[in-house]
Amino acid sequence: MKNKLVCITGMPGAGKSVVSDYFVDKGYLFVRFGQITLDEIKKRGLNLNEKNEKKIREAIRKRYGMAAFAILNFPEFKKLLRSGNVIADGLYSWAEYKFLKEKFGKEMFLIAVYAPPKLRYQRISSRIMSINDTDLRYRPFTKKEAQTRDYAEIENLDKGGPISMADYTILNTKDFKYFNKQIKEIYDEIQKK
Repeated sequence: MKNKLVCITGMPGAGKSVVSDYFVDKGYLFVRFGQITLDEIKKRGLNLNEKNEKKIREAIRKRYGMAAFAILNFPEFKKLLRSGNVIADGLYSWAEYKFLKEKFGKEMFLIAVYAPPKLRYQRISSRIMSINDTDLRYRPFTKKEAQTRDYAEIENLDKGGPISMADYTILNTKDFKYFNKQIKEIYDEIQKK
């Protein structure tokens, strides 16, 4: 049996990181698609905000195309897959999905995490930045920043494609027990494949 690449997609604040953390706790190796953007922001000494993130993301995609983050993370995926299963948080574009599906075929699974905008914006705006979160996974956004990011991801990245083509969809609309039950069921099903 070959090792699996499980990618997570969904809008900001849907719960992608919680799903990723569950798989990591089960022994999966972790890659975050968008870490490339945040590392570039740190490298340039820019302030961390949606405006600078968008500027860097768009520059990377202009240089490498719409599949940029899949292409740039591809060597890391291949390397890690030699050692075990991999969970990849934050597949965004249709081009990224097609690139990875072509490269990994049946060994790639996609999980979409869904929560309605009002609930996501509430979650995102109530996040508290932690000094221990050096990868900036849980940074807060205002409602306006979150909505702007939503529109950009849908309009500029064709993010609806990966969400609609997901092998599994998790509804993060109730309590954590409900959310966690779905994650466990999907994890168990993937493990059987």
